[in-house]
Amino acid sequence: MAHRGRIREHERNTHTRNLSSWEAKDLTGIESMEQCRLALEQHNWNMEAAVQDRLNEQEGVPSVFNPPPSRPLQGLLGWGYYLIMLPFRFTYYTILDIFRFALRFIRPDPRSRVTDPVGDIVSFMHSFEEKYGRAHPVFYQGTYSQALNDAKRELRFLLVYLHGDDHQDSDEFCRNTLCAPEVVTLINSRMLFWACSTNKPEGYRVSQALRENTYPFLAMIMLKDRRMTVVGRLEGLIQPDDLINQLTFIMDANQTYLVSERLEREERNQTQVLRQQQDEAYLASLRADQEKERKKREERERKRRKEEEVQQQKLAEERRRQNLQEEKERKLECLPPEPSPDDPESVKIIFKLPNDSRVERRFHFSQSLTVIHDFLFSLKESPEKFQIEANFPRRVLPCVPSEEWPNPPTLQEAGLSHTEVLFVQDLTDE
Repeated sequence: MAHRGRIREHERNTHTRNLSSWEAKDLTGIESMEQCRLALEQHNWNMEAAVQDRLNEQEGVPSVFNPPPSRPLQGLLGWGYYLIMLPFRFTYYTILDIFRFALRFIRPDPRSRVTDPVGDIVSFMHSFEEKYGRAHPVFYQGTYSQALNDAKRELRFLLVYLHGDDHQDSDEFCRNTLCAPEVVTLINSRMLFWACSTNKPEGYRVSQALRENTYPFLAMIMLKDRRMTVVGRLEGLIQPDDLINQLTFIMDANQTYLVSERLEREERNQTQVLRQQQDEAYLASLRADQEKERKKREERERKRRKEEEVQQQKLAEERRRQNLQEEKERKLECLPPEPSPDDPESVKIIFKLPNDSRVERRFHFSQSLTVIHDFLFSLKESPEKFQIEANFPRRVLPCVPSEEWPNPPTLQEAGLSHTEVLFVQDLTDE
């Protein structure tokens, strides 16, 4: 019996190895079945390792199980490299497979991205009024977090309604129960009312927090033990009278917590008032001292800024004068030489300056009026900005390029004679 068992086990192993050889042949592309068996034997019949090693060889990485016989050192290095890199390869391909697998199934719900929570509330309110009319409880027009904060600050009950658009009972509940006059009166007089559709991102976010089981869904929230707590949950279709009774029961059962919290707040407020009164006397003298010190600092700062401003003005004026002087020197250096008195093409011009002084110089008829302007500008006694006027006829000479005269005319073109008297008018203050 034992012998026949060993024979059957040997036959099963042989059959399994034959199947592995065929699979390895298909995966690696090796034509010879004998080579496939040899490759599997080298990897202890581990088909995954054999196939991977064959693919490495096809990519140019030599097989670590068949090193060149003439270089034993390279074979040992190949063995070492394979053993070192094996854990990294295994980890890399495992992580890659997990990522690819998850990527096929994981699709983020677009409702999980809350970008405009107030817009979600307003949109739901408008769609609700279009479908059920305007006779409904007053909607809280703010986010769920804002509603919680207001209910906590005002010590009021907060009724949260999550609307399931696709649920079969939502339409009947909104039309017949939520909009019933007696229900509207109760909610408006005794609690805040916040509502949103779970198809909206803001409603979906609240749904994930409250974990409702079905629709319609109502949750009563209040400040209990100094934190906002859900003290009642109503799920499924409910009639107006039953809703009023259950809401009233929940409020009556938890009213003592709100009363206790109001008393604690009043006590805390009184304590704060006493502390404030005790501190005011000390703070009054402290503020007076601080005010004196502040005024002293402001006065010192004002004087310092004034001194800096004066100093900056002085430096700016000094730089301006220096730049002006350098410009005068450049203009003087660029002036053409003065013609001789016996030159028939020369013009003798006498300039009358604004300080009643006179300056005389000769110019050439062919020279531009710009030369006259540059000469006057280079004089120390000339103003920074001026214009040159002639008397007969009385006119302003276009000595500086302008829109009308982009290229100022020559002395001859301007109609000047061999002897002229020109007047310099100061334009610095204009």
